[in-house]
Amino acid sequence: MDEATGPLPQDEFASLVAVVTGGASGIGLATATLLARRGASVAVLDVRPEGVPEPLFGVACDVTDDPTVVAAIDAVMQRFGRLDIVVNNAGIGAAGTVADNPDSEWMRVLDLDVIGIARVSRAALPHLRRSPAAAIVNTCSIAATAGLPQRALYSAAKGAVLSLTRAMAADHVREGIRVNCVNPGTVDTPWVQRLLAGAADPAAEEAALRARQPHGRLVSADEVAAAIAYLASPTAGSVTGTDLAVDGGMFGLRLRPPGQ
Repeated sequence: MDEATGPLPQDEFASLVAVVTGGASGIGLATATLLARRGASVAVLDVRPEGVPEPLFGVACDVTDDPTVVAAIDAVMQRFGRLDIVVNNAGIGAAGTVADNPDSEWMRVLDLDVIGIARVSRAALPHLRRSPAAAIVNTCSIAATAGLPQRALYSAAKGAVLSLTRAMAADHVREGIRVNCVNPGTVDTPWVQRLLAGAADPAAEEAALRARQPHGRLVSADEVAAAIAYLASPTAGSVTGTDLAVDGGMFGLRLRPPGQ
């Protein structure tokens, strides 16, 4: 059912406080908006939080800089007095084979996409341990589980996110903190649109991206947000250490060519 028009669980996240990193656009903004609609108080941590719509609370945060991460979590605690849910969504993409990016780009992507999760989670853990409904959800990717062409660096980063998610789940399950991740397919986000704009034939490239997902289209940010909300919800209290694919069947399905 369409989240924009269909009924929502009543007060599913009432009294809970959520942090969404990279929440000013794309999947992050869709997730922050949905959590707020379902009753959560939501802080958006982003390098550019200006213009984040109410009732979202925008906080400037660079997840590659530990002091600003700690300050951002402190600001959330000062504003709301508690923290229950962390959505580690901040990240950047990278294109190319293993030979196409210099060391500096490898370090930049891994620092943001992987170590950024560690920094935010580390700062949040003391507060999550006091929550009766603590959850961490990491944004991973189909690139962690399927070999995609021209995505060597991005796949390495997201593979690390998947392994980190499972290790964190094992470390913190007995503290009452659930840790899961979502594995989106190709999502219609600003980053994908920039990739398409830089392609030699944008229309052909978009058609190829749609075709490789069995349901024949790009995934929407709202669809990923709905999966994140499920994993973050107290109703998923027995779900931890899980990666949830939101990829139109790309990971699990093997279809015959059309007409066969």
